[in-house]
Amino acid sequence: MGVIETLTLGMGAAWASGINLYATILMLGIMGTTGSVDLPPELAVVTNPLVIGAAGLMYAVEFFADKIPGVDTVWDSIHTFIRIPAGAMLASGAVAEIGPAAELAGILAGGSLAASTHATKAGSRVLINTSPEPFTNWTASVTEDVAAVGGLWIALNNPWLFVGGLVVFVLLLIWLLPKLWRGIRRVACYIGSLFGWCDPKQQALEMQPPDNSNGQS
Repeated sequence: MGVIETLTLGMGAAWASGINLYATILMLGIMGTTGSVDLPPELAVVTNPLVIGAAGLMYAVEFFADKIPGVDTVWDSIHTFIRIPAGAMLASGAVAEIGPAAELAGILAGGSLAASTHATKAGSRVLINTSPEPFTNWTASVTEDVAAVGGLWIALNNPWLFVGGLVVFVLLLIWLLPKLWRGIRRVACYIGSLFGWCDPKQQALEMQPPDNSNGQS
């Protein structure tokens, strides 16, 4: 496996981990076991039957938990402390053969990538859960699973296509995250208003852009 392939393996695994960690490990484990991909020695542990079995079991649990409104948000909150470190570890393990500097860079870049996809997934689910019907939630869950598996597959089989897609993803993320954050604040304030902790009208006024017209027509 060349340097480019090694780097995209690490970044692809980290990116996908932020969306669905267990599907990522399960896919890497199965592909490594069947010889479909030549995993670096530091990632060979994912081919262990115990790891594959545990990843498969947890993927089955997440498959159902991720489709229940409210439960998915709790699940995502807990996995903030699991997906991000795991994504950093997978990226670090993928590039460890290149050298210690690459290993440290893998931790930093992999953790950041996993955090970005996790934040996007978790934030969008908070907004989706404001819808009373469950079908949007189910569609989002299936789409996320397909994106995680498909993105990792592209990283393994077409590195340059993955790099191009990753650049587009980062640009979209810069545009999307502020909007997600404002939406999450509105939802949190609405919930807080039920207990008298927040005033949605006051928050709406605070979030309005400043008026620079100075009263001029």
